[in-house]
Amino acid sequence: MYSMKEQLRLFWQQRNGKTAAAFLKQLISIGAMMLRHWSGLLNYYPHRITNGPLEGLNNKIKTIKRQAYGFRDMEYFKLRLYDMHASTYPFAG
Repeated sequence: MYSMKEQLRLFWQQRNGKTAAAFLKQLISIGAMMLRHWSGLLNYYPHRITNGPLEGLNNKIKTIKRQAYGFRDMEYFKLRLYDMHASTYPFAG
């Protein structure tokens, strides 16, 4: 809510009515998107799980797929995916 309040504060800093209308249209589209995903957003609370780990895994698979461009053997690609789970990476920082 604080972020939305601050965004609405930016409305009054628009230079003219045309940019102000475009700004409000953007805010309305964000609100409409949140209404469309209402139940999905609220499903987090009873279950306390997200799809973040799954999205991370999908991103790793896509990265390996991009690196494997040109491999002719699908079995090698599968082995790379299995190896991805066996590999450990050091923490940065």
